[in-house]
Amino acid sequence: MEVKVRYFTTLRELAQCTEEKFKLEDDLCLEDLIEVIVSKYGDEARRYLYSDENQRIIDPSVRFLINGKDSTMIQGLKTKLKDGDIIAIIPPIGGG
Repeated sequence: MEVKVRYFTTLRELAQCTEEKFKLEDDLCLEDLIEVIVSKYGDEARRYLYSDENQRIIDPSVRFLINGKDSTMIQGLKTKLKDGDIIAIIPPIGGG
């Protein structure tokens, strides 16, 4: 299957593009895709996406949209991906 990933801020800088296509094996979930991205872009991506790198705990302030829907409203990190899905990785938003 092929999915498209949209990047913002830090990941956009690491990838040097706004979006990228990934060819993945069928039956993978969002959690698997995150690991593919981290493997491709290294330690900086790992620090950005994981709050605990050793236990692979995703930073809760980073949001993932799958076809415009927040992954937490579907099945979270266990959401199965399908051919043609568009995943946006939304950075933490600060304010004051």
